[in-house]
Amino acid sequence: MTTEVSSLPLPVEFDVEYPERSSRLLIFVKWLLIIPHIIVLYALNIVAGLLTFIAWFGILFTGRYPRGMFSFVVGYYRWTYNISAYLYLLRDEYPPFSLEGGRYPVTFEVEYPERLSRLLIFVKWLLVIPNVIVLYFVMIVWMVTTFIAWFAILFSGRYPKGLFDFAVGTLRWMARVNAYVLLLRDEYPPFSLR
Repeated sequence: MTTEVSSLPLPVEFDVEYPERSSRLLIFVKWLLIIPHIIVLYALNIVAGLLTFIAWFGILFTGRYPRGMFSFVVGYYRWTYNISAYLYLLRDEYPPFSLEGGRYPVTFEVEYPERLSRLLIFVKWLLVIPNVIVLYFVMIVWMVTTFIAWFAILFSGRYPKGLFDFAVGTLRWMARVNAYVLLLRDEYPPFSLR
């Protein structure tokens, strides 16, 4: 599996391999087929939230995110982004029920930080507000382009490359914001789709 990796040297990597063809029929039922994943992810979301809460204290007292918890939370978000790629028409292969990377043509990796700021954990939610506001408007545009892509796939069997790149870029931005807010990294997420 080859994927295009962002040229920015950021510790959060996200990409989706571009498919040459997309199923015209799956676009009608993906939302239904994904229900078993949603049920499992709902339960895993509770666990990931609890681990993030515990990790907050770990960072406060030690300056480190406990590695096992970090791996689980990254795996949970990897699974979530696999589901997003499937649901938002970026891939047709049914996603695996897995926290592991390399099993789906979506890349989501977060470099483990050796040290995290003990002070930032108190204000990350506040510092990220401008980024979230801009991302909110980008996501509105993304929803419109996904609607357009749905019809493009219906009539041509292809996701237009420019719209695909925009969708992947939006998810990449979202992944970096989530990694920041969820205490996985201290680097402020760039206002960028790349």
